[in-house]
Amino acid sequence: MSVTKVNGLLLRKMVIAGANELNENKQLVDALNVFPVPDGDTGTNMSLTVLAAAKETQKSDSLSIGEIAKLAAGGALRGARGNSGVITSQLFRGFAKALEGLDEVGVEELARAAHKGMQTAYKAVMKPKEGTILTVARACAESAEKAA
Repeated sequence: MSVTKVNGLLLRKMVIAGANELNENKQLVDALNVFPVPDGDTGTNMSLTVLAAAKETQKSDSLSIGEIAKLAAGGALRGARGNSGVITSQLFRGFAKALEGLDEVGVEELARAAHKGMQTAYKAVMKPKEGTILTVARACAESAEKAA
């Protein structure tokens, strides 16, 4: 079965599944962490941030994708840890802004929201560097747009 529309219920499931997957693999991301400081905590910080976003989405039974995205963004911001967590929260912020007021979206709107999240995250960093989570976010947004 092919999914053509995403509503708040499906977005909530996606955020929770993504948070759990990142949490299970945070050590792999920690091992990749070499820039700007090889402190080995990027995966842990991102995991804590996304888990906070997922937890926040569970506070509402709304079917509106805009409402669930806003909850996730707020949870990510409040739960952000380290630079990578703050950047991740900005990905959620831009994503939510693009979905504001919408109940459900198709793949094109979802791809545009991913692009807006990436743009918001880049703008939040004073001197964006390639080879960071920003590069991954850009590649994901570009892939989503091509697939849409």
